[in-house]
Amino acid sequence: MKVMKFGGSSIGSAQNILNVKNIIAAEKGALVVVISAFGGITDKLLETSRLSANGSIDYAALFAEITDTHITIIRELRLEKAKEEELFMKINVLIDELSNIFKGVYLINDLSLRTADKIASYGERMSTLIVSYVLDNFDSLDAIQLIKTNSAFGKHTPDIELSSSLIKNAYAASSGRVIVSGFISACKTQGEITNLGRGGSDYTAAIFASALDADVLEIWTDVDGFMSADPKVISGAYVIEHLTFTEATELCNFGAKVIYPPTIFPVYHKNIPIRIKNTFRPELPGTFISNDTNYPKKKALIKGISSIEDSCLLTIQGLGMVGIIGVNYRIFKALADNGISVFLVSQASSENSTSIGVRSVDAPLAVEVIEHEFQNEILLGSINRVQLEQELATVAIVGENMKYTPGIAGKLFETLGKSGISVVACAQGASEVNISFVIKNKYLRKALNSIHDSFFLSEFKALNLFIVGTGIIGKNLIQQIRMQQPKLQEQYSLKLNVVGISNSRKALITRDGIDLDNYDELLDKKGIASSPSILQDKILDMNIFNAVFVDCTASEPIAALYEKMLANNISVVTANKIAASSAYSSYLKLKNTARERNIKFLFETNVGAGLPIINTMNSLINSGDKIIKIEAVLSGTLNFIFNTMNDRIPFSETIKMAKDAGFAEPDPRVDLSGTDVVRKLVILTREAGYEVEQKDVNVNLFIPQKYFDGSLDEFWNNINQMDEQFEQRRKKLESEGKRLRFVAKYEDGACQVGLQEVDLSHPFYELEGSNNIIQITTERYNEYPMIIKGYGAGASVTAAGVFSDIISIANVR
Repeated sequence: MKVMKFGGSSIGSAQNILNVKNIIAAEKGALVVVISAFGGITDKLLETSRLSANGSIDYAALFAEITDTHITIIRELRLEKAKEEELFMKINVLIDELSNIFKGVYLINDLSLRTADKIASYGERMSTLIVSYVLDNFDSLDAIQLIKTNSAFGKHTPDIELSSSLIKNAYAASSGRVIVSGFISACKTQGEITNLGRGGSDYTAAIFASALDADVLEIWTDVDGFMSADPKVISGAYVIEHLTFTEATELCNFGAKVIYPPTIFPVYHKNIPIRIKNTFRPELPGTFISNDTNYPKKKALIKGISSIEDSCLLTIQGLGMVGIIGVNYRIFKALADNGISVFLVSQASSENSTSIGVRSVDAPLAVEVIEHEFQNEILLGSINRVQLEQELATVAIVGENMKYTPGIAGKLFETLGKSGISVVACAQGASEVNISFVIKNKYLRKALNSIHDSFFLSEFKALNLFIVGTGIIGKNLIQQIRMQQPKLQEQYSLKLNVVGISNSRKALITRDGIDLDNYDELLDKKGIASSPSILQDKILDMNIFNAVFVDCTASEPIAALYEKMLANNISVVTANKIAASSAYSSYLKLKNTARERNIKFLFETNVGAGLPIINTMNSLINSGDKIIKIEAVLSGTLNFIFNTMNDRIPFSETIKMAKDAGFAEPDPRVDLSGTDVVRKLVILTREAGYEVEQKDVNVNLFIPQKYFDGSLDEFWNNINQMDEQFEQRRKKLESEGKRLRFVAKYEDGACQVGLQEVDLSHPFYELEGSNNIIQITTERYNEYPMIIKGYGAGASVTAAGVFSDIISIANVR
């Protein structure tokens, strides 16, 4: 036989009730149907009770809404006339009873617990009566006569043995197909109506299933089953197909609201499985809960994540607790005597500190009763006053697969650490099925997403990108990401989620991600006014996990944001050379912050665009080698200029060509002055392990200073004055079999940049177009230095280098 429980949302309208009828009609054989109150009715009954007890006449309007809901549903069911009239007569009796109770409460302005329990029972009594008139050939059982409770601290706990006996007898006298109200019970001694608390209809169903040795207990609700995490927080959350009773209990105790936690215990002891089903999608399998552990296991080490958002932490601390027997007994007895439930306990091994997690609503009373219990010790100073921490959240990761698997806790705390989330307290039971921890509430969403992603509960590993700069490099990067997204998801289960795009005027930031097919249109129409400070605030306020700040600008104010980003555990990938070539102390701080936070500060494209120069140098140094000398042509712009000059194309024209081709900076004087090369040499020298500032670099200008003074327009108007001089020099070098190269060099602690004449025997001679070349001499690569050569400029290769840095953060192989 089967027990089926239908929640309030499942029967919240006439159409829903008819759908439930169809579901039930498909079941043959012995059946118990347990019904909840219509959706929202219990809350309205409680609110009406509060208003009437406070003497507010507004209670009457709310009571009228309750009445109208039930009357409307009956009419919309379109029952046979005789049945409808009979049902209306019975419903009106209940409505009249309830109306008189509310009037009484309103007149005396008093609401006893006994009266409140009776009022709450009318939701199930009316809904069950209505549903019973829709079902065919079902007997009705009265839960008030069958579910008996004991009372303590204003709460009612069922007497399982007595209730089971009454249920068996009543069911034996029925036709075998019965309907019964959930939630409702009665005190076994005095007989007054009680209830089983919030979610009590689940409990009713479990008690019936246990008493009648049912084959299965089905909980029909408005969700597909237990989810791996809260789908409102994690878009990639999925239905868990199978849970053990232990896993389900742990998830329920920590906030998963699929079923009422006490539901599990009556059926667990008789190994009666539970299936969670969606009333509105009955074809789905739902979640199956049983003792069976021999089911196909996913690769995930944990089964699900659950959380309690309204958490408070109470810490009892003092040297007077050390070695004293009975301290914890007194703490928990004081709380139990006042009906306060504790869901987390964390104690230091020295015994001088015990922290307990309670719901926010219970926190003030908990502090009061503990301080009262230890008032003498507090006066003597052997125990401190209770420390209360609020605005916290408690998270639990749950799964039988965690048993005896080393490294779970380490991976958990590493994941949180990389997201910049500090753990306030933690607890793990010896069963190893649950690791619970307390964090600041503001980090809850970030923590849940980080864990879900890290423990392979998500279908994809996600990187959330904020891209700043939509110039030629930014546009190329966005296009490359758009083209590669499907492949990365399919082959590497990597989802690049662009959650922010900004230019100098507008910013578009959304947690759900931006459609890259029309990002420019969205940025223009939906973007907000942007500035570095606005951008910083928006990004930090989002507090998103696995975040990467991608800088495709040459902006100093944008580079100034890196420190804040890294300090908040946001990795930085940049094509902007300003930060890495700024004051050495600033550079070092950025590097150290990234290292301490276990995140990334990557700037491979600062030198050589897409060439693997910095990564190669880092690999050499990390393997124990030492870089002795660096020689390089690092300006694709200048190399293009000197390679392009000929008797038909003068020097000034090649500068314009370099700018039009996207090789040069917006102001080409940055390239011509050697400033760009100086920055690159400083970055390389620092990455080689040496402390150097830009002012330490000896710059040999090849264009007089006057061309760098004044406006950019003046530069373009006057630079052709240099054409003849460069043409004469070019001819001379051509006759000597030499070429001009703008070379950056580090050796013996000295840095310099300037024009150099190289002959055919030099490795820099054959450098073509805008290519870069770097020659690295190390202790190992001494007689034959290492040479890296290739495209060193251009928007597409620079964007590709930035893209490569982004991918490296995800550790895709």
